[in-house]
Amino acid sequence: MKTGISLISLIIFVCTTSVFSADWPQWRGVNRDAKSADTGLLKQWPENGPPLAWRVDKLGGGDSAPAIAAGRIYIMGNRGDEEVVWALSEKDGSEIWVSPLGAAFRQQASQGKEGPACTPTVDGERLYVVGLAGNVACLQASDGKIVWQRSMTEDFGGRVPMWSFRESPLVDGDKVIVTPGGTDAMLVALNTLTGDTIWKSKVPDAPGGESNAPSGGGFGGRRGGFGGGRGGGGGASYASVIAIDFEGQRQYVQLTARTLVGVAASDGKFLWRYDKPANRMGINCATAVYSDGMIFASSAYGAGGGLVKLSKDADGSVKAEEVYATTEMQNHHGGMILLDGYLYGATGGNEGGALACLEFKTGKVMWDQRQTAGRRAKGSLAFADGRLYYRMEDGMIVLIEPNPEKYIERSRFQQPDRTRLPAWAHPVIANGKLYIRDQDVMFCYDVKAK
Repeated sequence: MKTGISLISLIIFVCTTSVFSADWPQWRGVNRDAKSADTGLLKQWPENGPPLAWRVDKLGGGDSAPAIAAGRIYIMGNRGDEEVVWALSEKDGSEIWVSPLGAAFRQQASQGKEGPACTPTVDGERLYVVGLAGNVACLQASDGKIVWQRSMTEDFGGRVPMWSFRESPLVDGDKVIVTPGGTDAMLVALNTLTGDTIWKSKVPDAPGGESNAPSGGGFGGRRGGFGGGRGGGGGASYASVIAIDFEGQRQYVQLTARTLVGVAASDGKFLWRYDKPANRMGINCATAVYSDGMIFASSAYGAGGGLVKLSKDADGSVKAEEVYATTEMQNHHGGMILLDGYLYGATGGNEGGALACLEFKTGKVMWDQRQTAGRRAKGSLAFADGRLYYRMEDGMIVLIEPNPEKYIERSRFQQPDRTRLPAWAHPVIANGKLYIRDQDVMFCYDVKAK
């Protein structure tokens, strides 16, 4: 009888801590490619948009997009003088718990100072977050209790970028990967259970001392310059790490303030770098895109992007050779999605921009909305069930049928009660729902086909 009860308890535990098939448990979804596994969704919305399932107010400021796992929604924000993590019910948005991480970080730069931008990373019973000041925290998913905390500045010599730390931590097995941007700790791996340091990764200087961003500067003290920090990799910027497998070796790939870099997952050993996707301002925000031994990365401010092809020498060393460089995809911070050999993403920086489609392997521009009158607005992307969900910075949400030959828009609607701030939080699709966060409020729309 006792054995039977134990077995039932184990089954209940597994069911309540597992990630559902159409969950979105971290930044850009399960595979960090901005693709949802959700199916059976509306292919076109009603005139005024999909029906609103619920909304929640008083989340606090910030651009943190939600993570959805096992019936709960996790999100960050600044509430008053505190930086907090929330857990909400996926059913109706009601609060389950709220956990303060500490005092809210006071960013001096005006844009984005309202609160954190990290999307929590959910891994079973625990979740992991990064605050604006670089505080890495592990919390219990059940009640929000803090398990451990580390500081990327105090513990690893990182320098707070001008717009603060905004990456979403990567959990890979027993490791949490974050980017302090320190001279001897560009990336670090922490133990998921204890927060102990597993390894620190140093990025060497570029050949000939070349770089893509100015070093130092900024506000002084522990503050960095635009991208933050000195050293070969230029310090932390604002992108998030991805894990890839190439020729039997697992790597972590990150876009720092000066370069795109690959390091060995086992020990953090530097493997390769590619400087062109990093702009001279060090403001590099977009997560890299990987497919079949090739990696594309991009930034705005005139830099554009480039595709590299990885190769492995007989001695085990890895090379990253440029296939092409392009200024036709200057992805600011809205992310890019690879579908059937074509890359979709917004191109353009502070001057504005629009959605574009490039052939992934060649860089050929298939179409660019900047060439279409009345459709100039950059934004962020997600994909689900044959449709692109494009959230423009002005709050417009657009449903697009991906097609490399032409732009096909199926529906659009304007988010109500817009704040005066740019809409930077990325859209999220999970379990038949579309989530739109705008600072203090989050909308949950029912996009399931009836």
